[in-house]
Amino acid sequence: MALDRYADAVDSLDPADGEVETVELIVTDDVLVKAFVLGSGGEVDAHKHGDATNVFHVLEGAPTVVRDGETERLAAPAVVLNERGDVHGARNDTDERAVLTASLCPLS
Repeated sequence: MALDRYADAVDSLDPADGEVETVELIVTDDVLVKAFVLGSGGEVDAHKHGDATNVFHVLEGAPTVVRDGETERLAAPAVVLNERGDVHGARNDTDERAVLTASLCPLS
């Protein structure tokens, strides 16, 4: 078994314009790590987690990250902390795919 769970899971994802494809990379009792591959114009709708911290890791491209009404385009690599209760999301305003992972913990 390979230690890296990213490449094999994400490389085959190819969302159409306006679409987002996802894959769960790690699921344990303590943490969820999920990859989001955003096609051009794709969006992860803004949402919040009242009981968990969420960390975005921008790994490819330059998505626009949204947090509590603020927006910022971030080029890979980048890390964004979304504290419990922060309204957060992301969108891809570029012509290239963007990839980010979201780590959510603790899971309740």
